[in-house]
Amino acid sequence: MSGTRLDEARIRDARRVIDPVFLDSPLYRCEALERVLGCAVSIKLETANPVRCFKGRGTEVVASRLAAEGPRAAVCASAGNLGQALAWSGRARGLDVTVVASRAAPAAKLDRIRALDARLELVDGDFDAARDRAAAIARHGGVRLVEDSLDLETCEGAATIGLELADAPFDAVLIALGGGALATGVGHVVKNRTPAAEVVCVQPLGAPAMTYSWHRRRVVTTGPTDTIADGVAGRRPIPAVLDDLLAVADDAVLVRESSIVAGMRLLFDHAGLVVEPSAALGVAAILEDPARFADRHVVTVVCGGNVDLDAYRRWVGV
Repeated sequence: MSGTRLDEARIRDARRVIDPVFLDSPLYRCEALERVLGCAVSIKLETANPVRCFKGRGTEVVASRLAAEGPRAAVCASAGNLGQALAWSGRARGLDVTVVASRAAPAAKLDRIRALDARLELVDGDFDAARDRAAAIARHGGVRLVEDSLDLETCEGAATIGLELADAPFDAVLIALGGGALATGVGHVVKNRTPAAEVVCVQPLGAPAMTYSWHRRRVVTTGPTDTIADGVAGRRPIPAVLDDLLAVADDAVLVRESSIVAGMRLLFDHAGLVVEPSAALGVAAILEDPARFADRHVVTVVCGGNVDLDAYRRWVGV
């Protein structure tokens, strides 16, 4: 597909270096959800792997290239999931990994990063403050800065999900929108293989920067975010990633916090899944606009299950 930085041949090559534990994740119709949501729903489940999220696909590509070409040290900013994934992939290849995260990041995610033997540095402020600190470490330490969504490897890894959707019949795919790797990667392959399928990106109303940017066709930065969906809570979209998103997305929508929580509860009650808020954004979009999806077959990418259980119980009431 023209108009993006991605290339399907490179995506197929990326698939060859990803540990099989991250590949061919479950894709299945969820009839119990369909009765509630009023449309055919298929779940693409990206939580059944060692880091409980889709990010391992991209970090496997990054780490394999670092192991082959160097340097053998990397640093990233993370809301939690990228850091876990890079730590897992780096440890498997003997790389030195540093993760910079906000002190406000979920404790469960931070604990997991430490357990995977990465060096963890906490900063005051939000994810974008962590991005600034990670960049400074890379400049002064001579290590590879891994930037989610900007680095093509992260998008290529996410795009392998799209390859796994290629033979599935569906009318629309709902994708959580944060930095953009998942949306641009999956969107690229879907539009290349199934151009009639609608690519709908979903972001919280309390973290709307990329959605605003998509609608205005230029980078829009925002003030502090206010959402429980920490995995997609960025304020400063990356221009190159926005360009890719503009080429592959049919729409970008915002959803309320109450709809995110309702989506989490529905996934628990009707699919038996404990998910983090970002993973419920697709269901939230259906709840907010049921007429749009009525009688259509929708795939929702359940992108992560790393959630603090105490917070989860407060939100969902279980």
